[in-house]
Amino acid sequence: MAVGDRKDPFRAFNFLVEIDGIVRAGFRECSGLDSTQDPIQYREGTDPLTQRKLPGLNTYSNIGLKFGMTDDAEFWEWRSKAMAGKVERKNGSIVLMNEAGEEKLRWNFRDGWPTKWTGPSFNATGNDVAIESLDIAHEGIEKA
Repeated sequence: MAVGDRKDPFRAFNFLVEIDGIVRAGFRECSGLDSTQDPIQYREGTDPLTQRKLPGLNTYSNIGLKFGMTDDAEFWEWRSKAMAGKVERKNGSIVLMNEAGEEKLRWNFRDGWPTKWTGPSFNATGNDVAIESLDIAHEGIEKA
């Protein structure tokens, strides 16, 4: 392999979130980009003494976002609608950027809605940033 052919991995700190076309940067953390497909064990009476393993349903973890609290209440209003029984589903993306600020990878989720909001913890002796978190349930994710 030639010296100039080395591909360094992307850094995990440079990302942004788009939800229905609204771009948000400045998130502290994003988690939950995964999918699971549990096997279903199955055996018919004439099968040998082992079970078949058939593919089950795909499941997706909630996307967890942590961000510094500001006077922007858009995420809180979205969660408030869901708490009132008026779930508003939105599509979105988690976008990984390189150090030059160019988009390198994108994970698109569909039919997301906020399932949990957590407010900041306060401590009068500290100087930490007030952090909110939002969990988004969704019905599928794909890497683009």
